[in-house]
Amino acid sequence: MLIETETTPNPSTLKFMPGRTVMENGTRDFADPEEAEASPLAEALFSLGDVTGVFFGGDFISVTAAPGTDWIVLKPEVLAVLLDHYTADMPLFRPSAGNGIAVPQESDELPLDDPQDAEIVDQIKELIDTRVRPAVANDGGDIIYRGFQRGVVFLRMQGACAGCPSSTATLKQGIEQLLKHYVPEVTEVRAA
Repeated sequence: MLIETETTPNPSTLKFMPGRTVMENGTRDFADPEEAEASPLAEALFSLGDVTGVFFGGDFISVTAAPGTDWIVLKPEVLAVLLDHYTADMPLFRPSAGNGIAVPQESDELPLDDPQDAEIVDQIKELIDTRVRPAVANDGGDIIYRGFQRGVVFLRMQGACAGCPSSTATLKQGIEQLLKHYVPEVTEVRAA
């Protein structure tokens, strides 16, 4: 089995592509070992010690290393875990973990969409799904719509994009400009 790797804009994160579907639907982000208990694969990756984040996309796994970790040492260890997992044909999630699709932890501080903005919200979500999400997935991450209020779109970055040094630029110069262009009601994009 060949597992390809790619760098991401986040120097702490590598993208691993096993050449098969990882998640049938949705994505799953693991920010710590406790969350990883839902997945034997995520748990095994965190057990390497230098892993601080694991993200499952449609056809890739992004792994984030702790600051100061040398990828030259960690990469073969990650590849060994992935090879063991896929050659043993292990399940991605434990049965008690449901289907593994993430529901981001919600913060009570985020706005709820105003029903009067339903058409605008639909346009925003459509642009995110068709134009933004594929580009972000190429970089080993995902983007989650969190809300729209008084012209401000709230988005959450996941995987390689979370904590990436260029994520602010991606939000402001990329996504914000795109949304403003197609949806004039959008005045700003903020990280949630």
